[in-house]
Amino acid sequence: MTAAMLTGCVASTDQSRPEAAPLPENISLSGNNHVVMRWVPEGHYLLLPVQESASEGRLRVIENGRETDNLVIRLAVDSIDYFVPYEWKSTAPVVMDMCFWNPDKKGTGNYVCWQAICQADTFDTSNREAHRPVYHHSPAYGWMNDPNGMYYDDATGLWHLYYQWNPYCSMWQNMTWGYSVSPDLIHWTHLPSAIMPDGLGTIFSGSAVIDRHNTAGFGENAVVAVYTQAEVCGQMQSIAYSTDGGLTFTPYTGNPVLTDSIADFRDPKVFWDELAECWTMALACQQEIRFYQSPDLKHWACVSRFGQGAGCHGGVWECPDLIKLSVVNSQPSEEKWVLLVNINPGGPFGGSATQYFVGNWDGKEFVMDGHGLEVRSQNAECKWLDYGKDHYAAVTWHNAPEGV
Repeated sequence: MTAAMLTGCVASTDQSRPEAAPLPENISLSGNNHVVMRWVPEGHYLLLPVQESASEGRLRVIENGRETDNLVIRLAVDSIDYFVPYEWKSTAPVVMDMCFWNPDKKGTGNYVCWQAICQADTFDTSNREAHRPVYHHSPAYGWMNDPNGMYYDDATGLWHLYYQWNPYCSMWQNMTWGYSVSPDLIHWTHLPSAIMPDGLGTIFSGSAVIDRHNTAGFGENAVVAVYTQAEVCGQMQSIAYSTDGGLTFTPYTGNPVLTDSIADFRDPKVFWDELAECWTMALACQQEIRFYQSPDLKHWACVSRFGQGAGCHGGVWECPDLIKLSVVNSQPSEEKWVLLVNINPGGPFGGSATQYFVGNWDGKEFVMDGHGLEVRSQNAECKWLDYGKDHYAAVTWHNAPEGV
């Protein structure tokens, strides 16, 4: 699920305009890298013209003097590859402040985007791409990668899939949690973004659990998402809760719930640990996995670490998962714990990959079978979930029915 997916309005290939053409009245130039737009929302969307080869810039949305959105986008310079929709949040007048990081030498006032940007009530999401998956999930438009917060809802019979999503480009940026549901993992319904960036940063990968006993105090059977937030100064773990079956989430006012000074500190995978009678989190921390525990999903303490002298260390460790599996044909019935660790780069045939470790979990610590075995390189002793290139970010579903 690491491939980029994109669709949307298709633009004419000839979108150039005479350099003498005036800017629309609601758009004004303020320096060569700075443009201000003023809009009174009249449709459901503002359609933004994008050019893949253009340099990035930051678009700030301001309503009543308050910044309501902040996104990175590649507005079209010479030609328009496609349009992406910015959904109006209200009908109040809006100021959009666009700062281009590396403006084209022709001058930002001469970009083709200013004549094409427009408001609309609808946005075309029909699938016209020759190589877009039909059987596998892909978003209605935009770019996606890691699956996040996947869980099965017994009450509705629906599979809930959240995923890393950039609604405004076909490249990595603007990380949010996109959202789709399915009754069968084949037919998907796309729903509005579940978790959006806020003052603590953009929304990176994580997991979601059903808090059946209201340990967090958000309500019985509340869905609690645990995720990494990233900003310039580092990465931290935050939580948000849903009381409407995962449709909308409210960020916890006490965020972040877990911080550290290390640079790579992300991708929490949380489960209820019956052995320890608390919540357990597997968290990727550079080239090791740390295990944290909490009684309420809000207060976390590190209980153990795993990674030194085990597995492949050709790249950063990411997206861990700890699961219990039955050993086939074992007498008596035996169970083993499996720790999934994604690595980027460092796969057996290049690129990213998912390695795994088989062992035991005692409620505090994961101990790999054959403890002490040195597996520091890409060799036969390092176990891979798949030997193909770029099989990545593999994680399991919370609350999945037995036998599925």
